Amino acid sequence: MPARTVAVASASGLHARPAKLFVQEAARLGVPVRIRVGDGKAVPANSMLGVLSLGAVHGTEVTLESDAPDAEEALDALAGLLSRDLDAEEALDA
Repeated sequence: MPARTVAVASASGLHARPAKLFVQEAARLGVPVRIRVGDGKAVPANSMLGVLSLGAVHGTEVTLESDAPDAEEALDALAGLLSRDLDAEEALDA
């Protein structure tokens, strides 16, 4: 099963705005992707409550996984999003 492991770069972790952006992108891609912390339970990447329940803070390594046909591109896109500091980007946009 294709997977990507990436450290959460956002200063606030996967909370508030960064989590919202991640979940929206996962839903937009339309590929069923799961996200987990360590050996913990994987949750759907397009579920805001699921993503928030992970408690991923800045620097937490998360694993994205999917067995869908278009998984590679979706995993790359979501891993790329998590590797950016979305909090800092918001400050630049303001």
